[in-house]
Amino acid sequence: MLPVTAIDQRDTHRLIPAQYADDGASVLTRLTDDPDMLEGIYELDNATNDRLLAESRLAPGIDERELVFGIPQYRIINAAFCHPSPGGARFNSPDRGAWYASFELETSQAEVAYHRQLWLEETKWEEEDVADYADYLADFRADFHDLRGTNEHADCLSPTSYVASQALAAQLLEVGSAGIVYPSVRRKGGTCVGCFRPVLVSHVRRGNVFQIVFENWHAEPRIRGAA
Repeated sequence: MLPVTAIDQRDTHRLIPAQYADDGASVLTRLTDDPDMLEGIYELDNATNDRLLAESRLAPGIDERELVFGIPQYRIINAAFCHPSPGGARFNSPDRGAWYASFELETSQAEVAYHRQLWLEETKWEEEDVADYADYLADFRADFHDLRGTNEHADCLSPTSYVASQALAAQLLEVGSAGIVYPSVRRKGGTCVGCFRPVLVSHVRRGNVFQIVFENWHAEPRIRGAA
C-alpha cells in the first residue's frame, strides 16, 4: 500500500471549460430561440444529467450522501464526481469521477492543454482552436496516499495507459482513501492531486479565465488571459 502524507495545500488549481462554470451560458441556447422549445430541451437534458441523477439517488458510482449541498460552488464540486469521462481518467473509473487539481497553475494548464490536443488530434483539426477555461481554486487538508518519491507504482504514471492507475484507485477507494497526490505526467516538476471525496474539496472559488489556443491540432499550445 502507498504511504500516506498529511496534505495542507491551499490554492490548488482546477481548470474546467468556461461553459460549464456556474455562470456560463448553456450550450443548449444555441439550438433554438423559441423559449417553449428551449424549456423542453432543458427538461430532457435534466432527465439525463448525471449530477442530477446522483443527487436523486439514481447514479451507480456515487451515493448522494457523499455529495455536498448548500456551500459555495457545490454544483461544481458534485459535477466533478458525477460526470466522469466515458473511459474514466487516471485515478477514476467511468462510473465515478474525482476532483483533479494541481498545486501549480502552470501544471493545470499543461494537463488541460494535453487533453485538448488529444481531442483535436482525433479529427485532425487544421484550423485555429480557442478554448476558454475557468480556474477553480480549492484547499485541501487531509491525509492522502502519496505516489511521490516512490517507484513502486511507476506504471500508474504511464503517459498512455490508465489501466494500472485505475486499478490502484479502486483498491484505495475501497479502503476509504481520501485520494492520491502524484507527480504530474504532463509537466515535469508539477504536482497533482486526485481527491476521491467531495466533502474534502474545500473553499472552492472561481479565479481567472484563461484561453488555450492551438493554431492546429499538431501545434504547440499558447496560453493567454481571456478577453
